Amino acid sequence: MNTTIVLQARQVQAPLFSPRLQQAVRLLQMSSQDYAQALRDAAELNPFLEIDAPQQDDGAEAPPSETEGDEAAAAELEAAAAFDRTDAAPAPRDGHLSHDESFDVMQRVPLRESLRAHLHGQLGVLRLSSREMAFARALVEALDDDGYLRISLEDIGTALGETGAGAERELRTALRRVQALDPTGVAARSVAECLGLQLEASARNTNEPMDASEGTRRLARRILEEHIGLLAAHDVGKLAKALDASPQDVQSAIDCIRRLNPHPGWQFGETAARIVIPDVTVKKVRGIWKTSLNASALPRVKLNTAYAQLFEKHRASQCPAMKECLEQARWLVGGVSQRASTILAVARAIVARQKMFFEHGPLAMKPLGLREIADEVGVHPSTVSRTVHNKYMATPSGVFELQHFFSRGLDHAAGGASAPMALQGLIRELIAVEKPLAPLSDAALARQLAQQGFRIARRTVTKYRQGMNIDPFERRRAQGGEPGAPAWPA
Repeated sequence: MNTTIVLQARQVQAPLFSPRLQQAVRLLQMSSQDYAQALRDAAELNPFLEIDAPQQDDGAEAPPSETEGDEAAAAELEAAAAFDRTDAAPAPRDGHLSHDESFDVMQRVPLRESLRAHLHGQLGVLRLSSREMAFARALVEALDDDGYLRISLEDIGTALGETGAGAERELRTALRRVQALDPTGVAARSVAECLGLQLEASARNTNEPMDASEGTRRLARRILEEHIGLLAAHDVGKLAKALDASPQDVQSAIDCIRRLNPHPGWQFGETAARIVIPDVTVKKVRGIWKTSLNASALPRVKLNTAYAQLFEKHRASQCPAMKECLEQARWLVGGVSQRASTILAVARAIVARQKMFFEHGPLAMKPLGLREIADEVGVHPSTVSRTVHNKYMATPSGVFELQHFFSRGLDHAAGGASAPMALQGLIRELIAVEKPLAPLSDAALARQLAQQGFRIARRTVTKYRQGMNIDPFERRRAQGGEPGAPAWPA
């Protein structure tokens, strides 16, 4: 059998994105802040681009004419020269910043110290040998953001190259030293150990008010050591039976535990505040919902026509790099307009489809898919997906991400479908009117929704309830029927 190799030429069609189109897709997906920064960076690198100054208010004075401006500038220069010839002392300044330095008020806001830096600072004042200090600092570096030690001592010793019974004893000693540092409960290996360390510290601290008796603390320690699962379930009856104590004493011990902090590391460090700038605004004007772009969300970029005309007149053929910069500048200016029109068109289509939401609130939210908006705007669904990503809409009810208005519907027995947000609002209302001493379980909520025609499973109700940070019915009953109180400890 002979095998031959044959070359054939065929014509095929395949989508090919040009570099400019790829850049346009990437810029469309950016948030308003990232896109504004990208425009500023492009303006710094491209001499044909410039950031336009913000528009003046309606009440601002008209700019002076060219002659008046020259006269004013000359007067200012003369006044400055006269001031330089005087012997007047410079005006006093607040702080230590010079007049030439750029001042930012946020630079004077103190940064919160991280947990590891706080612990390392305390270790620095202890009289430890270099080996003991190395073990203690290794344990500090192994802590997570909650302040817990999730790595075993054996693994830490292996990472340090120290194995054996002697190294394990030294690590346990170092662990006790770290656990004795502030905040109390740090370097614990479980929630029970963390809360137990805080109980012991409160018993030793004579400066704190005696908010719990020794018997209550002893009972609380037994709960943490032996019945942490029942504590998480808030089953006071089973706890009382297991501990052979009265429900009142068990409740007092639980209240003592609830005053402790299961996340000692959270008080240190700070995540950057997320600033949301709405891209579009929605207002009701004379009974009609109007959608408009937020002009302050993006800087106004324009082409420097003077530079462009001068370059094209004299050096267009001698500098291809500058010619490419001019083409990029023209394309970017056009891309800004195209991006804004796409966002506005998608936002207007969303408002038109979700008009009942703006009129009556979350319970009137309708299911909405990307293809519906894409067909109405005349673009591909992937374009709509990129458009609604990290874009926000300011409404009379608050600021929402554009993705917030898209969801798959849940079928109703009478026909049609309801958005998950509408069901979440209905679940919240059912919990708000429940009896404090007999709150509704997730199964009971699912049955009530089924009576109203909603086909929803109990696990779906649980997911929606947890998404709204509402406690389970056992915890709401223990709290006297206060729905929405934060869960503790999970």
